[in-house]
Amino acid sequence: MADIRDLDQVRADIDAIDREIQALIQRRAGCAQRVAEIKLAEVLAAQEKGEPAAEVVFYRPEREAQILQQIIDRNEGPLVGSAVAHIFREVMSACLALERPLQVAYLGPEGTFTQAATLKHFGHAAICVPQNTIDGVFAQVESGECNYGVVPVENSTEGMVSHTLDNFMDSPLKISGEVEMRIVHHLLAAPGIGEESITRICAHQQALAQCRNWLDSHWPKVEREAVSSNGEAARLAATTPGVAAVAGDMAAELYQLEKLAEHIEDYPDNTTRFLVVGREEVPPSGRDKTSLIVSSRNKPGALFTLLDPFRRAGVSLTRIDTRPSRTEKWAYVFFIEFEGHMQDEAIRGIVADLEEQSILLKPLGSYPRAVL
Repeated sequence: MADIRDLDQVRADIDAIDREIQALIQRRAGCAQRVAEIKLAEVLAAQEKGEPAAEVVFYRPEREAQILQQIIDRNEGPLVGSAVAHIFREVMSACLALERPLQVAYLGPEGTFTQAATLKHFGHAAICVPQNTIDGVFAQVESGECNYGVVPVENSTEGMVSHTLDNFMDSPLKISGEVEMRIVHHLLAAPGIGEESITRICAHQQALAQCRNWLDSHWPKVEREAVSSNGEAARLAATTPGVAAVAGDMAAELYQLEKLAEHIEDYPDNTTRFLVVGREEVPPSGRDKTSLIVSSRNKPGALFTLLDPFRRAGVSLTRIDTRPSRTEKWAYVFFIEFEGHMQDEAIRGIVADLEEQSILLKPLGSYPRAVL
């Protein structure tokens, strides 16, 4: 009987804590509504005075990154910091939706890892708008149809997504954030489909590349077909006899597919990085990165000249990649990513040096480093 009474008491404690948590969440939501009211009142006051009023900004990437990092830093367990931060991510998403739900374009269709990255960054209260191409994501944000967009930029085993880099050449959009996703691939098929019935395996070309060794070992004689996305591959597997798909958990759940094999990626730390693009510059968060495009004259030591300011300032590069120039034959532009914010004194000095040495310099934005 003592054990039962103890259990009943613990359950009563849990119920009491849940009520307290719920009340605190509602208090937080009320504060979020008050923030929206204050921002709108400031705009109306400016309009009444005939002063130019800036567009009301409800979502602040740097502020949310700071909050999530503080949650992780002060966490004492038993839940790990990232788990607690994920919970708060959803609370923040729901509170933000009370002010104004965010419309976020992403590389679709539904069930892709880009959709999963979008939900990880913005939470499930955001309105996710799938696009067929990376160009479409940029266009939706540039036109104002969507507040932000999410596109893949780099995979830890397959390298950079060149089409994303190319879009930045002509786009006025800024990078607002980054998302890192551990990529887990499964071999999926419709319920009741035996392995002997599989005649074709479909996936995005990057997914096929990330599972190449496993597929060579286990399905060497089955045709592989690259399609527009893993979500499309999952749709084909659900509707086309003989088709299996390489895709993730979200696609499996969405299209009600069964797993013929799990964790088939060749490298267990397979990770893809996504960029969040928007129309506004992001203030410093304290843990930032900056990306820019730069090109110099084609002469000996040109790359060294571009990189030396970073060395002299003690600023760490996190990524450098090249793309062909669209204006000059056999010339290249460099995509450089480094630690720090454009408002930092050291970064301003580096940019000043680059302006003197380059024939093209285009900052793509400073943004908080991925927290989750």
